Amino acid sequence: MQNNTVVITGIGLISSLGEGADAHWQAFNDHAEPRIDSETFKPYTVHPLGEVDWNLQIPKRGDQRQMETWQRLGTYAAGLALQDAGIKDDEALCATMDMVVAAGGGERDVTVDTQILAEARVRNDLGTMLNEKLTTELRPTLFLAQLSNLLAGNISIVHKVTGSSRTFMGEEGAGISALDTAVARIRSGQSTHALVGGSYNSEHPDMLLGYELNGMLKSDGWAPLWQREGTTGGGVVTGSGGAFLVLESADHAAKRGARVYAAIEGIYSAQIRRKREDLKETIGKLVGAASADKAAGLIVSGATGAHGVTATEKSALDAFASAAIRGVAGKVGHLREAQFPLAVGLAALSLFHGTVFPPVDAKNEKAATGSLDTALATSIGATRGEGVARLVKV
Repeated sequence: MQNNTVVITGIGLISSLGEGADAHWQAFNDHAEPRIDSETFKPYTVHPLGEVDWNLQIPKRGDQRQMETWQRLGTYAAGLALQDAGIKDDEALCATMDMVVAAGGGERDVTVDTQILAEARVRNDLGTMLNEKLTTELRPTLFLAQLSNLLAGNISIVHKVTGSSRTFMGEEGAGISALDTAVARIRSGQSTHALVGGSYNSEHPDMLLGYELNGMLKSDGWAPLWQREGTTGGGVVTGSGGAFLVLESADHAAKRGARVYAAIEGIYSAQIRRKREDLKETIGKLVGAASADKAAGLIVSGATGAHGVTATEKSALDAFASAAIRGVAGKVGHLREAQFPLAVGLAALSLFHGTVFPPVDAKNEKAATGSLDTALATSIGATRGEGVARLVKV
């Protein structure tokens, strides 16, 4: 079996901080307050998307119209990653490129859902009413939402990425599995280059409802990520955005003269039953395995902000004293499926620039000095899914 080195050659990011790898690097290096909206969905706060000219990455209006925002975000971020890697206009490379996407269940049609609920209050023939709605209001995707694999389909249509395609569905764990699968395929020689990532639209009522039904949303305004324990609500503040990465084998990247941000040396993951197994111990083992060869100078944490889980992660990470910890959700919000690709992308940018970006929460994150050659990225899901990536400078 081959053991190819896996490198990151393209980073596509879009969030409340703007769009593009450079814009995000600059935003994480300034000391500006995060962009938030505490009024639209009051009492909940989100990190909203700024103005986006979708035409820049999705030129056909027909393509834009049939996508909901989460799909546009993912397709846009994928285009940014391809462009950043110098692959976007290379039809041959796109045609042979594999794709692994992390996606949620799709945005529901809130208007139709509201109509059904309203009519259910005044009609006794609920079965007949539902059949009527299914015959008149049903989406082409066969239910009142969108299929998870539509994001991959739209990326294929818009950007002509037509190699093999896989979609993982389900919260933070989907982002971990997507990266893990792409890295494993390239390392083993089953793939030479792949597009991997996800997207999330926090500014949609059903996305917020899903979290709040579990009591997970922070409901008393914004606070720094590591300072939310004990605040009202569940601690999570979501954000809209997308994160895609172009991964290649080192040989494939070298042959085409591609710029390399960093190499991914390993993905370490678990999915424990947290009521039975110790989360802090699990995080410690994952980070310890990722740090076995050499201690990391930076840990980019994808912590959600969820009460209990986030405090446990911080406690586990603090045991690795040589590393500067950066909780990125304090700046962009939690992007669910896209959070792990985002954290990995920011770790790669840090290695490429050879430095750690300033603390996001100065009270709970230490400053770092000197050069950087090893970094970790974490994703510890709000309810399940634990992952750590190890990246090194090349």
